[in-house]
Formats: sequence, C-alpha cells, structure tokens
Amino acid sequence: MSTVSAERLSKIFVEVADTLVDDFDLLDFLHMLTVRTAGLVGASAVGLLLADQRGRLQFMAASDERARILEIFQVQGSEGPCFDAFRTGKPVLNADLESAGERWPDFTRHALTAGFRSVHAFPMRVRREVIGALNVFGSAVGGNFGEADVQIVQALTDVAAIGLLQERAIRRGEVLTEQLQGALNSRIVIEQAKGAIAQAHGLSVDAAFTALRGYARRTNRKLTDAAQDMLADPDNLAALTEH
Repeated sequence: MSTVSAERLSKIFVEVADTLVDDFDLLDFLHMLTVRTAGLVGASAVGLLLADQRGRLQFMAASDERARILEIFQVQGSEGPCFDAFRTGKPVLNADLESAGERWPDFTRHALTAGFRSVHAFPMRVRREVIGALNVFGSAVGGNFGEADVQIVQALTDVAAIGLLQERAIRRGEVLTEQLQGALNSRIVIEQAKGAIAQAHGLSVDAAFTALRGYARRTNRKLTDAAQDMLADPDNLAALTEH
C-alpha cells in the first residue's frame, strides 16, 4: 500500500460509515466501497459478496468488470477466498494464486486467466455476525499486504458492515437479508441496462456502468430507477452520453 494521508483515510472512513442519509442507495454504496478499497491499497480490483436470506453468498459489487466476472465464477463454484473468510470470520491474506490450485481449483484457474496473481479476502462482520466478504485482487505474486494494510482494510470492511446493520436497524427496521434480497433483484435490472448502454454507444461494460451511475447522480435517482429509465425509454438510452 502506498502511503495514505490521515486526512484522506479519514474521509474514506466517513464516506463508508455514512449510510444514514435520506437517499441511501445500497448498490451504489457497495460499488463505492469496492472502488475506494481498490484505490486505497493500489489493488488491481476488488469484489464484494453478501449473504442472501438463506445465508448463501451472492455477488453484489465490483470495482471493475474483471472482478465482477470472477466473483460470479466464485459464487457458481461455491469456492474461493471469500467463502473461506465468510465461513471462518477470519481474513485470507497474501494467497499466492500460483500455488492455490488445490485449495480453490476453479476459482484459481479463472483468477489466473484474468491476470491476477494474488488475492486477499476480508469478512464483513460485526462481532460474531458475518454478512459477507470483500475480495482484494493483486498483480504481485503472493501478495504484498503488511500488518498495517490488513488492519486498515479489515477496519474499513467492518465499518461498512456496521453501517449496513445500522441502516437496517435505525432507518427502516428491516431484516438485513430482506434488503439484500431486494438489492439482488435490482442488480439484474442494472446488468441489463449496462448491456443495453454498452451496445447502444459502443462502450465497454465498465464505461457503460460509469455512464449509468453518472445519469443516476445527475437526476437524483437510485441506480435501479436509472437503469429502468434506460430499459423503458430508448430516448433516454440515446441521450445518455450527451452530458
């Protein structure tokens, strides 16, 4: 991890902790968490899985398309560092993907193909309750996280978990898993909109998501509502990149 100023670190923690806002958007929050983590530690990519109402991990957010695809493979195979971190409540650190084939055969194969050489996983936890896990992918063989890196990323992940539980308890009083199940359903609409935007404007999937997120913020709409706009009205889709 490159040296991070105390001021920047403080701002990131405040941003991650601030879930008690009127327009809180779970999917946008989770995407922000992956992007901020990747930028903070200089990671190649970051992905995030959360448990659904049955306690099964599901893909929720990623800092880029490579991580998104890899996380989906991880969920499909029910194996990988996120699953280990989720089950044990302990981080997986500096895992060298060159020698992880026996531990996670399918995940390792896909990760190496995607260009990653190391991986870390951090449980999203509050005391004994684990609600998901965060994957941090690196290009350095074997990983290069030191003790300070581990403490900062785990603390950031824990603050995010506390924020989600706090938002559930204070803002809506909902059961967290029900909220996450709704977000899983919303993600399908967002993925469809990303594909439509990418095809209509000749963009990469990552660029399409950036455009969709920008539209949502300009119009003060949630990502799901913005995605539905794109799918429901071709005029919105055509005009998306004009701003």
